[in-house]
Amino acid sequence: MELLTINNVWMMICTALVFFMHLGFAFLEIGLTRQKNTLNILFKNIFIVTIGLLLYCLVGFNLMYPGEFNGFFGFAGFGLDSPLTAEGTLDLAYNSGYTYWTDFLFQGMFAATAATIVSGAVAERMKIVPFMIFAIIYVGIIYPIAGSWKWGGGFLDELGFYDFAGSTLVHSVGGWAAVVAVCLLGPRIGKFKDGKPQAIPGHNIPLATAGVLILWLGWFGFNGGSVLSADPELTSLTLVTTCLAAAAGGVVCMLVSTAMYKNLDLTMFLNGILGGLVGITAGADQMSPTDAIIIGAIAGTLIVFAVSFIDKIKLDDPVGAIAVHLICGIWGTLAVGLFGNLAGMDQFISQLTGVACYAAFCIITSFIIIFILKKTMGIRVSEREELEGLDAHEHGMDAYPDFRLNEH
Repeated sequence: MELLTINNVWMMICTALVFFMHLGFAFLEIGLTRQKNTLNILFKNIFIVTIGLLLYCLVGFNLMYPGEFNGFFGFAGFGLDSPLTAEGTLDLAYNSGYTYWTDFLFQGMFAATAATIVSGAVAERMKIVPFMIFAIIYVGIIYPIAGSWKWGGGFLDELGFYDFAGSTLVHSVGGWAAVVAVCLLGPRIGKFKDGKPQAIPGHNIPLATAGVLILWLGWFGFNGGSVLSADPELTSLTLVTTCLAAAAGGVVCMLVSTAMYKNLDLTMFLNGILGGLVGITAGADQMSPTDAIIIGAIAGTLIVFAVSFIDKIKLDDPVGAIAVHLICGIWGTLAVGLFGNLAGMDQFISQLTGVACYAAFCIITSFIIIFILKKTMGIRVSEREELEGLDAHEHGMDAYPDFRLNEH
């Protein structure tokens, strides 16, 4: 009983840290975009957290953890129903780590993250109502089904696919949808001129920096909680590998971008840290400190080239979400087969299979959702609304009413 209490308290602390990450995402997104769209981004982030928790309670949790099922799709029923003992009292020994209620809340915090990734990629030009509809479907149905394939004991789990805390199950699931959404939306006005990408600076880099540091802190819960207990050795190792990968990702991304572009770009530095965090997430419990540094360093390098490639193919991602969450998510998932306790060709093939399955599922489902929204109600704001700002047109107010800037 005492051990269960200790484990449960640690899991609740981690739940709070993952919740805190949503503030980090909000700060990062508004910091890297323009002042006139600040309220719109904050509104989307708050909506995702609130509706995400409600949907995960009503359908998502039991879609993701259906119990015995065919490995592809299962549903244990609507709402939450705590397991009881034979005597009809609450089963505190739900598992060795924590109670049923803590399990729900911890996993629920993860669920909203996938749609938050898409929010950053479509910032500054997507209509708010179609985005809200997309978030409802993606968080409520698509993410839990995808999650059940591994974390719910589905067919990928049986194949040996490994994703400790969600490089693929969370980050790539959001990243694939972000690619589809960006392709269907098109770039912001002024992003490409004569075929060449133009910088559209964010309005508050200090806030973006604060957002990244908050996200790094939140990752202590994201990865540390995924141990699913307060096991001292494994939890400590996980936090060490998480931090080393983040540090290596940031430093190497900064060095590579400086070598290529001859300027010390803070936004690249920040995205390198996030890339390292995403990269280590699939195998944080399996890696040595040296493995973690190598994985983070490669993730940091990938960020620089991914951002450049995304610009070259004329996709407009204001916050670098595709490079960070999709590219580094894929890398981190594959890295499990190359480094750490599970390294080997069989494991690498299992990892590759998982990446391919999630890519196909997320691309198809997100395309269907967003394409239908595009054809029925439209997903892009008008040119005037985009130029004058979504805050004024979608929300009728300013985030900074006393500091209006001419951003047209």
